[in-house]
Amino acid sequence: MALIKSISGIRGTIGGKPGEGLTPVDIVKFASGYGAWVLEHTQNPKIVIGRDARISGEMVSKLVAATLQGLGIDVIDLGLSTTPTVELAVPLEKAGGGIILTASHNPVQWNALKLLNDKGEFISDAEGKDILEKAENDDFQFAEVRKLGSYTQIDDYIDRHVEHVLNLRLVDKEAIAARKFKVVIDCVNSTGGIALPKLLAALGVEEVEEMYCTPDGNFPHNPEPLPENLRDISEKLRKGKYDLGIVVDPDVDRLCFINEDGSFFGEEYTLVAVADYILSQEPGNTVSNLSSTRALRDVTEKRGGNYEAAAVGEVNVVNKMKEVNAVIGGEGNGGVIYPESHYGRDALVGIGLFLTHLAKFGKTSSRLRATYPNYYISKNKIELTPDIDVDVVLEQIKNKYKKQPINDIDGVKIEFDKEWVHLRKSNTEPIIRIYSESESKVTAEHLAQKLILDIKEVITFSK
Repeated sequence: MALIKSISGIRGTIGGKPGEGLTPVDIVKFASGYGAWVLEHTQNPKIVIGRDARISGEMVSKLVAATLQGLGIDVIDLGLSTTPTVELAVPLEKAGGGIILTASHNPVQWNALKLLNDKGEFISDAEGKDILEKAENDDFQFAEVRKLGSYTQIDDYIDRHVEHVLNLRLVDKEAIAARKFKVVIDCVNSTGGIALPKLLAALGVEEVEEMYCTPDGNFPHNPEPLPENLRDISEKLRKGKYDLGIVVDPDVDRLCFINEDGSFFGEEYTLVAVADYILSQEPGNTVSNLSSTRALRDVTEKRGGNYEAAAVGEVNVVNKMKEVNAVIGGEGNGGVIYPESHYGRDALVGIGLFLTHLAKFGKTSSRLRATYPNYYISKNKIELTPDIDVDVVLEQIKNKYKKQPINDIDGVKIEFDKEWVHLRKSNTEPIIRIYSESESKVTAEHLAQKLILDIKEVITFSK
């Protein structure tokens, strides 16, 4: 069993002993800490909750809702929903915060509480630490019987979310409908199976073939939208009947596309393509995290804008986007953040913008993909013994490559012309994750192995 407490929330595997897995005891305790924080920081004792379709979701939702009511907080329950839908609902409901019950791309045995502030954005590092401290110290007090919170269900927020996408200035429903797209979708039997058919119908997509769209939480494959997990939909597209494949993760904040011939558009290139479209209509700045493809920088600079890198983590990307007034941003894991909509990764917004872009491009998705710089990212890791000081190792690597451009806001990222290597330490175990990118797969993997040898050399020399 596993239980991971972090500044962004609490996640773990269902079952086991308290403190070892995500048990009812842990859920109640953590929800209490968050509820106390909301009461302390807002004049709105109201919290929006929503969940993905995983099997444990109903149980977790009932525990969270009852706990918040016990604190005297009114609960607005969206039921089966998506992460971006809850994010949109928080300010619309004038709530003090929101909780999304989802373990995102993690397997079925996992669940989590993701925490939002009153803007519908993920809480900050300092806020997360405050909530963790309240939970650990039982720093909360439950309400008397006449001051218990109310409970209200609202079941049409996905419809409101779809309408929101259609009303975005750069989503062109008429252009999409005119292309008479035929698409296949894989929603991994979660809430994308509710949201995507509604959205695509509203956008005028002519035909939608649904794969795994029953929101019962029985994931038919590993739910992370990576090529090795998407063989079924890729095979269907290879038969040549459809224009595009669309895949989302269980909570519908990550998005990837598959071309008409079954080849992968590339999860890293979801943001690149959407950003290219936005920048063609509205020049400006862009942001992604340090581990995302350089292609976004290339596209941005080609369009006359400035690209900025943020530390890994959605909240860090959002903060950097606000700082540089970015018109589009996100993460290379298929996360699109469009400020005109809201500051959160949103697959529905991404679909609306991408289909508009593809419709106006007038050719196939594989042809669109071919217009972008082609980079390959290699992902590796090196496991260290617990006695090794990872920070010292990274500092020595940084010194070794001091003549190269280096970014150290999150680990160490070293640039070599159009190639780069990013080293990040794990927060939970003695591991250094190594991401490298090049125009050549062989070169990217060679760069990673070179840095792994450098790290081993530093460790050997230090002993």
